[in-house]
Amino acid sequence: MTTELTPSNVRNFTVSTEIFYNPSLDIYSQMIYIVLSSSTVDSASLTIDEVAKKGRMSTKNAIKAMQALVDEQLIPHKLFRKMIGEFQDDRLSWAAKGLLTYCKEHRGITLEELLALSDQSSEDEQSIRKAIMELEKNGYLEEFPELSKLAN
Repeated sequence: MTTELTPSNVRNFTVSTEIFYNPSLDIYSQMIYIVLSSSTVDSASLTIDEVAKKGRMSTKNAIKAMQALVDEQLIPHKLFRKMIGEFQDDRLSWAAKGLLTYCKEHRGITLEELLALSDQSSEDEQSIRKAIMELEKNGYLEEFPELSKLAN
C-alpha cells in the first residue's frame, strides 16, 4: 500500500547535521532534537509525553535525551524546565529540589536567611551552598539573581 503525500501533510524543515557528529548525543537525543525541530506548533506547547510518543521512546528516555540537549546547549533550558518541571529532572538532588521550591515561594530570600533557616534542620552552610551550586549548574537560578551570585 502506498500513501500519496499531498501538500497539506508535507513539511520542510532544516536540522543541523552537527547533531549526528556530536559524540555526546545518543540516538534518543538526536531524535528528540528532530521532533522539536519539526514541530508545527510552538515547541514550548508540547508536553514531554507528546514528544516521547513522536520520538517513539519512553518518557524517561525523552527526559534524559532533553537533558543531554540542554547540556550541549542545543535547546534552551527554559524549554526543558517548561516541559519537564524541576521534579522530573533527575540531575537535581532532593536537597536542591527542596531549596528551589522554597525559593520560589520566597523570591527575595538571601543566603543569610537560608542559613538562619538551616538551624531548623540538619543542613549546614556547606550543604546549602552545594545545593545552590547544583541549581546554578543546571540552569535553575536565572530567576534568583541574589542566589546566583553565591554560586560563582
